[in-house]
Formats: sequence, C-alpha cells, structure tokens
Amino acid sequence: MITEDLLVPAALGLVAFVLAIGLLVVVVLLRRDRARAREQLAASAAESAALHARIDELAQRVTPGDSPPGRSSQQEFVITQMGDPDRADDEASRPIPQRHIDGRLFADIVLRESFVKAASLTHGVRRALSPETRNRIRFEMKREVKRARKERKVQMRDVRRELAERQREARQRANRPSPSASTEEGAA
Repeated sequence: MITEDLLVPAALGLVAFVLAIGLLVVVVLLRRDRARAREQLAASAAESAALHARIDELAQRVTPGDSPPGRSSQQEFVITQMGDPDRADDEASRPIPQRHIDGRLFADIVLRESFVKAASLTHGVRRALSPETRNRIRFEMKREVKRARKERKVQMRDVRRELAERQREARQRANRPSPSASTEEGAA
C-alpha cells in the first residue's frame, strides 16, 4: 500500500522523468534539423561554386565581338511577318536589335532580382508580424466581434417581438367566435 508520504515524491519523480524525456526528444529533433540544414548548406555551396566555375568558363570562351559558335555570317535575320510584301516599311516589320548579355552580367541580373524579391518578401513578412500590425488587427477583430454581437442582439430582439406578435394574434383569433358558430346560433 502506498502511503501519502511516498505519493508526493513519486508524483514529482514522474513529472521530472516526463520532463527529461521531453527535453531529450527536443534535443534530438534540434540536432537532426541542424544536421539536415548543414547538409543543405553544403550542397547549395557546392552547387553555387560549380555554377560560378561554369559561368567563368563560358565568359572566357566567348569574348565580346566574336560570333557565337556555329554561325558563319555576321548578319542575322529576324522574321516578324510572313507573306505580306506591302508592309515592309511598317514599324512592326523592323528588325529587332540584337542584345548580347555575357554570363557574368546575366548572373548579376538574376542574383540582383532574386535578392530584391527576397528582401521585399522579408520586409513584408516583418511588417505583417510587427506588434503595431498585430495590435491593429486585434483591435479591428474586437470591434468586428462587438458589432456582430450587437447585430445579433437586434436580430434576436426583432425575432422575439415578431414571435410575441404572432402569439398575441393567435390568442386573439382563438378568443374570437368563429363566423360559422354565430350563424349556427342564429339558426337555432
């Protein structure tokens, strides 16, 4: 039989054991997540290094002024319209000017655009989660709840009033003599 003197220490021991197990689970999960994050970081760093090496190799292969490999002529033709010789002087039929972007400039443009998008997203999330915004949302929610509560009260009051009127009308109809009963009394 367990006495009361042993019950309290046993309960405290059980609580301590459960807390220790919970702490152990949290530590294991955190270590696993950190290891996964390190692996992903190493993979992305390797991929980034490979891309930088590839871009440098392509930039060295193609120098400005050289024609791309596989093309023998310097002139390039762009077909914008077909089968309409009368529209040769139209603005739409003018050739599109060729723009060449080397690898480094392309990588710079892509990285800059990605950075701007990421920065604007983080700014938006940070602003959305700011204390002022959360307080404003909480205030608006309270206001909306109060408005809805008042509206429900008014609707319930109207429903009760309408129900009372119908009950009163039903009582009045029940208290009035029916027209068929009055004709029977007159005939008798």
